[in-house]
Amino acid sequence: MPDPRFFEDLGPVTLAELAGLTDAQLADPATGARAISAVSVLAEAGAEMVTFVSDRRLLAQLRETRAGACFIGAGDVGALPAGCAGLVTALPQAGYALAAERLYRPRISTGEARIDPGAKLEPDVKLGPGVVIGAGAQIGRGTRIGANTVIGPGVAIGRDCQISANVTIGFALIGDRVRVLANAAIGEPGFGATVGTRGLIDIPQLGRVILQDGVSVGANSCVDRGAFGDTMIGENTKIDNQVHIAHNVRVGRNCVMAAYTGISGSVVIGDGVQFGGRAGVADHVTIGDGARIGAAAAVFKDVPPGETWTGFPARPIKRWLRETAWLSRMAGRKEGEQP
Repeated sequence: MPDPRFFEDLGPVTLAELAGLTDAQLADPATGARAISAVSVLAEAGAEMVTFVSDRRLLAQLRETRAGACFIGAGDVGALPAGCAGLVTALPQAGYALAAERLYRPRISTGEARIDPGAKLEPDVKLGPGVVIGAGAQIGRGTRIGANTVIGPGVAIGRDCQISANVTIGFALIGDRVRVLANAAIGEPGFGATVGTRGLIDIPQLGRVILQDGVSVGANSCVDRGAFGDTMIGENTKIDNQVHIAHNVRVGRNCVMAAYTGISGSVVIGDGVQFGGRAGVADHVTIGDGARIGAAAAVFKDVPPGETWTGFPARPIKRWLRETAWLSRMAGRKEGEQP
């Protein structure tokens, strides 16, 4: 369920209303009065939730779901288990996105007060000029917040943190001794879009960002909130300037990311991983504990623990060195010379 500190609950809604909103057809019209209170990914859906299936590889998982309803293609209705109502549509993910938009509204700062009366600040918190703090936010003792920074509703920031100027933090829980440098954006929506009946539509991002104790986030960096779960950065991880971490990424403890590193959605990174500048990682990749990713490497598949990979596409560094040396020798051959 989305965190109520960050999202306003607009439910419940009947399946008949959802069907009308999403241009779906109820597989069984008798289920139209069923109330739905939440959206969920398939693996976590419960009886009052609606989910979706747009990949036939998930049909086996669908047969075991406890979801109350599911957006599904017409050819897959037979996979619905008893008790799960079908919302039949050619665009199941778009149906899910519209349902999420109907059921939740992100909380934003309103009113004229710069520091909302409902915010809680412990002693010795220092605020620069122009700081905005939303309702229900909590700021721990000894934390310094720079000029023109915006702290959204419900955000929790621990003790002895340093938040520089022009930072935006929303939908986030932040530990102690965290540093966030100028112009960083924490908790903005992750990039998620799908095709709807009238073109591309955004998929509501209903998760959070969690920065554990001792994390540093560099200037102009972005850490996106999760699509449904959380984006999490582990203790004492150090992130350079102009780094992007996408939604649902899990980063372990004591990792280092040099400037321009880009981590795509749902990547899992172990403890002690190091990234050279401008390294990039494709979505849903796992990088094991203690691995090292070279500068400008492009990682498209899982990296085992402790290994060093580099190149485009990234591969183990010894292999990359051999291939680079061979290419150099071939390029340097004279015409007609035997390899």
